[in-house]
Amino acid sequence: MESPSTVKQPDQEDPKKERTDGEPGENKEEEERPQVMENGTQDERKQRFPNPNLVSDCKQMAIESSVSYTLGKEFFLIAGHEICIRESLDSYGALVWPGAVALSQFLENNRQQVNFLDKAVLEIGAGTGLLSIVASLLGAWVTATDLPEIIPNLTFNLSRNSKGRCRYTPQVTALTWGHDLEKDFPSTSCHYDYVLAADVVYHHNYLEELLATMHHFCKPGSGTTLMWANKVRFQSDLKFTERFKSCFDTTLMTELKEGDVIIYKATARE
Repeated sequence: MESPSTVKQPDQEDPKKERTDGEPGENKEEEERPQVMENGTQDERKQRFPNPNLVSDCKQMAIESSVSYTLGKEFFLIAGHEICIRESLDSYGALVWPGAVALSQFLENNRQQVNFLDKAVLEIGAGTGLLSIVASLLGAWVTATDLPEIIPNLTFNLSRNSKGRCRYTPQVTALTWGHDLEKDFPSTSCHYDYVLAADVVYHHNYLEELLATMHHFCKPGSGTTLMWANKVRFQSDLKFTERFKSCFDTTLMTELKEGDVIIYKATARE
């Protein structure tokens, strides 16, 4: 298996270096942690989650002792660090979903089984960046990807939660599933030890493009391992799972029945 040295790496940061500069464009008031509410008022929940299914998802996350949330932000205690995630209602990619929380906690609790230290890790559909942040905190060299309109908030969250904490500075780049993959991520130079995907299968029309993207980064002989976490919501989730199993050699790592989240590990079929 190739190490991150096969891909161009950023300069390492000294985790002991004290930072005194503020983040570009950041409001100082936003640095102050707001009062954490368990579930918020009914009006606040309606404002934040117009879809009742989203309320159910976030209630499930609030049950976890390491997770608390408030309007517009969520706080997590994972990998020995408090992580603050800024959210918005602009798109699905601007919310933290249960699959990302579940896979983050799985990686934290199974470090010997899945060792990210000095590994090259790519996340597709990174959204708010929680999973990429956790992978960075676990010692990986991370590239987080999503649609162009998601990139600003993704970059903000990764920068806020990784500076001075991580072995490598996480990278952020745009990736549209199924489009210009060989051009933007040539197989000859872009090799990753792990590809992460969390809650990327939902009610959309790009499942074939998603599968093609997984194939591109997890080719036979690449030695790449794909980690996929998904909360089952629709019939499309089940159909995609069958396609996924037929295309990759898969192992069920864990199934969280209370949240209907399933985590798979997969490699390309030779």
